[in-house]
Formats: sequence, structure tokens, C-alpha cells
Amino acid sequence: MCGTIAAKGNGCTPFIRFDGTRGGGIVGDGAIDGAGGIPMTGHAESWWQLARRAQREGGQQNNPRLLEADHARNLVFYRVTLRNAPNFHVVLDDVQGATFWGVRIDTPADARNTDGIDPGASQDITIAHAFIRTGDDNVAIKAGKGPTRHVSVLDSHFYAGHGLSIGSETQAGVSDILVRHLTLDGTTSGLRIKSDASRGGLVTRVRYDGICLRGNRRPIDFDTRYDASAQGFAIPLYRDITLHDVAGTDGTLVLRGHDAGHPLEVTMDGVRFAPGATWQVENARIAAGPGGVSPPPPGPALPPAQAATGDCAARWTPFPEGG
Repeated sequence: MCGTIAAKGNGCTPFIRFDGTRGGGIVGDGAIDGAGGIPMTGHAESWWQLARRAQREGGQQNNPRLLEADHARNLVFYRVTLRNAPNFHVVLDDVQGATFWGVRIDTPADARNTDGIDPGASQDITIAHAFIRTGDDNVAIKAGKGPTRHVSVLDSHFYAGHGLSIGSETQAGVSDILVRHLTLDGTTSGLRIKSDASRGGLVTRVRYDGICLRGNRRPIDFDTRYDASAQGFAIPLYRDITLHDVAGTDGTLVLRGHDAGHPLEVTMDGVRFAPGATWQVENARIAAGPGGVSPPPPGPALPPAQAATGDCAARWTPFPEGG
């Protein structure tokens, strides 16, 4: 089924697979290129063109992932460049312990379903000093088959893509997530939590600290109705979410809890956006720390944001070309 459009989209094996691996990884300054934009052998269209045609025709593309790790332990990916994946670049399923350090992911913004790094049903995952630009989620933390806990995204830079996401599968629970010193430069969404009643669960103990955003449509996008037509009883619940020292430009700031009985609970502490930023708030309980929040969200008055503790202007950096 690989390289076809069908009712299901699981007809390919990944190019590289770690299955039950204990230790190991990929280390070095080289590049692994998935050739997603090059015509497939014996076909007139590329993997990415196949994906777009599937979208138009209402089918599922059968495109291979670049790298997948299943039931693995203690992996290290260091300074490698991953580019042009036909589908997701890295998928983790039941991985206990993985470090991505100095990894670059580089794929055009219009390459459909080319997520950067997707930890699912996994624990103890560190993504540090990464540079990611891609055609879908830069990072997507998922919990469909099992809980995902203790994930850190540190000192990294995201460019084109859909942002730093949690979801959409959260039914097994996501917790203990730390995002520190991240820039999101031109991602469509910035900090994103997405799920719905067909695949929702508890997302809790998430902390964003020292975040810089610019050029984002939705710099904050916490939505429990990702698919507005979804049906089911797996209600998404987001609570104990903290944003500390988060600065951005204009855009729409979305906080949408599922209903009055399942509100979104978030604390804003030193959250600063441009005066033109607008809020969309439903079923949310918003608290403010001593750093405040600006512009003020609707609802009870909260203290305005205090002076910035960090300088975003000094943190923007271009994507490192070459390699």
C-alpha cells in the first residue's frame, strides 16, 4: 500500500526504525534526507504531492515516516539534521528515555503532515538546542496509547510549522511538561494544547518559562474543541498550566475549556503581548501571578504585566543553513 491513497494511512514502514532498542541512537553532523519532494520511483508525483492529493480526494496518504522508535529505552540523537520527510520526521511510541540535542529538522512549510518530533506514550524525553522548521507541528506531545510524562523542550528555536503542541490525542494523560527558553518565529500557532471529546484526557502540570513569540496567528492556542464536530465522552481537561515570562506580538490568544463543568485552568505570570492582540476565552479560570498579564483577558480584572525580565530581541536567531 505504500505510495498509494486508501481508506487507511498505515501502509508504510518507516525508513529507520528502533524496535525494542536498549541504548543507541544517531550521532554526528550529517544529514538524513527523506526526499519527500522528489518524484517517487515509477510515479509522476512526489510523496508531498501524494499527500496533498489525498487531502483533496478525502483519502489517506500512505507515506513513510523518516524515523520511528517503538518500545525503546535510552536513545540519543545528537547534532544530526533530518530533512524532507515524506511524513512525520520522528515518532516515539513507548520510549523511556530519549535525548535530542542539537538536532535540526528542515522541511518546507507546505509539506503536509511533516511533524518534527512527536513523543507518544513515552517518558523522560529531552529536546534541547534544537532548530525546527517544518510543514506541521514542530513538536507534538501525544498520549493516545499510554501516558506521556516528563518531557522537556529547552533552549530551542522553532520557525515555520504549527508550533509546540500537546495533542490532539490526550486520552491517556499528559503531565509534567517543561518548556523553557523557546523562540517561535512565524509558527501558525505558538504554544498549543489541542484535543476534543473523541480523544481527550487530562493535561496537567505544564510550565512555559521564558518564551518569545512573533508572527503567530494564535500565539496561545489552548482549545478543548479542536474538532468542533467531534463526538464522545473523552472530555479534555487542562489544568495546572502556567505561563511565566511569555512575550509575543499580535495574534489571537485562545483559552477554550470544554464546558462550565470542565473549565480550563491557567496561571499567567509575566505574560506580555502587543496591544493589538485579542482574546478568545470560553470556560476558563485565569489566575495571575505577580508578573501580571497584558493585554487584560476578559473576566475579573487581573494585574497588568510588569516589565520584561528577558530580552526577546537578543534571542531571535536565523535557522542555521547548511549541513
